[in-house]
Amino acid sequence: MSKNLSRRSFFGFSGATSALLLAACGGSGDGGSDAAPAAEGESIGVMLYTNVMSLDTDLATDGDSFEVIADCIDGLMQMDADGAAIPALAESTDISEDGCTWTFHLRDAKWSNGTPVTANDFVFAWRRICKNAGEYAYMMSDIGQIKGAAAIVNGEEADETTLAVSATDDKTLVVELEVPVPYFDSLMYFPTFYPINEEFYNSLDDGAYGTSPDTFLSCGAFVLSDYLPGTANLSVTKNPDYWDAERIWLSGINYQVVGSSDNALTAFKNNSLDVVMISGNQVAAAKEDADLADKLVVTGAGYMWYLTFSQTEKNAQGGMLANQNLRLAITNAIDREALVDNYVMDGSIATYTAVPPQFAASATTGDDFSADQEMFADYIGYDVERAQKFFEDAKKELKADAFEFTLIYGNNEGDEVTKVAQAIKEQVEANLSGITLNLQAMSKAERLDKMQNDNYDVALTRWGPDYADPMTYLGMWITNNSNNYGFWSNADYDKLIADCTTGEYVSDYDARWAALYEAETLVMQEAVIAPLYTKANANLINPAVQNIEFHPVALNRVYKNTTAMDLKND
Repeated sequence: MSKNLSRRSFFGFSGATSALLLAACGGSGDGGSDAAPAAEGESIGVMLYTNVMSLDTDLATDGDSFEVIADCIDGLMQMDADGAAIPALAESTDISEDGCTWTFHLRDAKWSNGTPVTANDFVFAWRRICKNAGEYAYMMSDIGQIKGAAAIVNGEEADETTLAVSATDDKTLVVELEVPVPYFDSLMYFPTFYPINEEFYNSLDDGAYGTSPDTFLSCGAFVLSDYLPGTANLSVTKNPDYWDAERIWLSGINYQVVGSSDNALTAFKNNSLDVVMISGNQVAAAKEDADLADKLVVTGAGYMWYLTFSQTEKNAQGGMLANQNLRLAITNAIDREALVDNYVMDGSIATYTAVPPQFAASATTGDDFSADQEMFADYIGYDVERAQKFFEDAKKELKADAFEFTLIYGNNEGDEVTKVAQAIKEQVEANLSGITLNLQAMSKAERLDKMQNDNYDVALTRWGPDYADPMTYLGMWITNNSNNYGFWSNADYDKLIADCTTGEYVSDYDARWAALYEAETLVMQEAVIAPLYTKANANLINPAVQNIEFHPVALNRVYKNTTAMDLKND
């Protein structure tokens, strides 16, 4: 029996890598060099893990898509190197005394077709997000608390013009909130809140927006130059009409989807890509390779990988996984330390909380919300004896001795994902005799489709923080939330979250923080999910490429300050 819960940081590496480690809240890929470029105008080759299926902010749901969208479109705000919100399209911002009215004053900026960016571009885009009620519409309603958004998103109001977002003139956007949202400015750099030119959008066929360079407008640092949905390659080039073009040095970024760590390492070695991510044995090999060790940079990716369980009668042998003890048995049968040490091997850390560590700090104390990874030790940890006790209770309650479930996972999300799925199967079946866990590999897109449509038993999935607050995770498990893939429902939980977003704790920061811990406790007590590990990225970066900004929140990589010096001769 073991309760070996990890307190390691993301950066548990030693040796040559240690000198290059970056703070989890951002940093530059060169270790901080400010050297001037030898010549201007070079482009870089960058690896993506998964195919970019959509550049429509209403449809995109993954970090790779968000990265490309953010290359090409600015929000009202952008991130600085430390992840703080600073002005982008909004040159200045006024906030009412009660914190419920935000007025953004837009700078002069152009779309790539030459038309000006106006406040109405935001009004149109935000109304569209709410009307379509897609996966990220809750950012407008539950998280952003924009007045009128919840009624539109929930289908209670058919007229999207009731959303309390208005353009008082071309350069002034006024947003009214239901309650104060102290981190509202940081939401503004998330792609869901980006603008869309209404006239251009309406000139396209239905469903065409964001499917090619001809159906996509840019107002950001780069312009989309080559793209078809789902293909392995896409590229962006510098936008000469960008409002901050003098700051942008790169002439472009050539993206390539590489699903294998072996192939990523090969692409880096043969200089076809300048920035790649590796995992598993390739990380160990890179650390021992004199030519690669000083190019290895480990950064906090922010994503937490976890298991989610369908709790409906539609799946899992008629809803067997609705049994709390059965879920607790499974979560305590998994050796997370072995997962990160033997299979992931890139600096990721075993995680025992529903909110992962090292991304959300208290505004009053500065403490990491999830610094204490033993907080829920009574409910989660590698403890075979306890897992078997939960399992015996589950068998009695369910009047069954044998259970057969299918675990789905993406086969294009990195080599380590397949290895982790196989290890979980082996651990669960070895520690809980009577459970059979069949594996089913599929594309990430198919996995998401099955989860969204409640067509699965158990899924190996991930979530990345969209903003630096625990609610970016805890908001997922509200009853009927579109990201509540287990279809779990708990009235006490819903009330706690409501109290933290619109109720009694909104204006009391410390009380809100405490209530979020109460909510997290319910998630862990009931094993709504089984947290596994918080992802780090082991990057290989051409030393000629400097000042990539890495963030664990919202946008993992930002290239607005990136330079590249003499790539061909490096």
